[in-house]
Amino acid sequence: MAKFLDSILGRSSTTTAESDYMELDLASFESVSGDSSPASMYVKIATINDLKDTPRVKDEIYNGNIVIVDVSRLKMDKITYERVLKDLRAVAHDINGDIVGLGDQKYVILTPTSVKISRDKIGGGL
Repeated sequence: MAKFLDSILGRSSTTTAESDYMELDLASFESVSGDSSPASMYVKIATINDLKDTPRVKDEIYNGNIVIVDVSRLKMDKITYERVLKDLRAVAHDINGDIVGLGDQKYVILTPTSVKISRDKIGGGL
């Protein structure tokens, strides 16, 4: 009983043994079986370095995919940065999708038709 109370109150100095942990093989979770049907929507990752990179992102959104775009390299050129964001906002508005910036505007998430992004945070305080 004393050990139980010590563990609850934090007075116990027991260390965790290596046998308390289980090794996970993440490859089994990452691989996709060849016999499964293709998904109706994918999450794509893109990097925009220049204005010429935006058509590929637009195509993915028009194809119904969610795109996470790294725009951190555009921060050096404010004019190009604003123009790219204006184009991406226009695409989101055109297809009735959504767009939101993340991480001090280093990343932009674009969603296709009927997918909205909640602005409410989960956990982490206000």
